Amino acid sequence: MKLWEIAHSRTGDKGNISNLSLIVYNMEDFKEVKEKITAEAVKKHFKDIVKGEVIRYELPQLGAFNFVMYDALGGGVTRSLSLDKHGKSLSSFLLNMEI
Repeated sequence: MKLWEIAHSRTGDKGNISNLSLIVYNMEDFKEVKEKITAEAVKKHFKDIVKGEVIRYELPQLGAFNFVMYDALGGGVTRSLSLDKHGKSLSSFLLNMEI
């Protein structure tokens, strides 16, 4: 099953840091996502994009996670040659993870 079937995501940016939220639709899926979508798994999934550390923060009362990905945007908005300089499409890429 793909992650998008049980969760949704949004992306933000600050300089060369991408910040991804991941929120389950149903709280009953939170435990499975917590076990399978680790910082290490996200780092591996984004291996060609994220050059720095990935840190996961948990918000269990919201059924959510926040992933902060360092060195993830090709130098940031003013330096990146990417078409998606803010990294907004990264949330869709995250949701394509197999779980």
